[in-house]
Amino acid sequence: MAIFLLERTVPLPLDEAWRRLTEWPRHASVVPLTRVTVLTPPPTHEGTVFVARSGIGPLAFDDRMEVTVWRPPTDDTPGLCHLEKRGRVVTGWAEIEVRPGPGGRSRVIWREELHVRLLPSLFDRTLERAARSVFGRAVNRLLRMD
Repeated sequence: MAIFLLERTVPLPLDEAWRRLTEWPRHASVVPLTRVTVLTPPPTHEGTVFVARSGIGPLAFDDRMEVTVWRPPTDDTPGLCHLEKRGRVVTGWAEIEVRPGPGGRSRVIWREELHVRLLPSLFDRTLERAARSVFGRAVNRLLRMD
């Protein structure tokens, strides 16, 4: 199991940082060898389900996720999205929080607990480092992309 936290402060308004992080198909453009399919009709809400398929050929797997908390940011409250990972290979959860930052910027907090079935706990630290690196780059790219 890998547990990690990513924090970023970006020169974007709250609603724009939120949009860039929660438009699920955009994630496919920043994570190599991945495509994202949203299985429920828009807009995103509690109960939205999407699948990120990563890999090539027989080495590909599905990371099925369901939105269990959906609270876009307002002027008074931070935004919070909680995802439950319900795939056969990858389980766990992720949270995306977007809150006001200094000087009109947005503060992004990404928390994640990641389990890869059949991966022995001996590899937890390696999984955490790899996940932090992959998700860190993805978050950076999502927040830079328009």
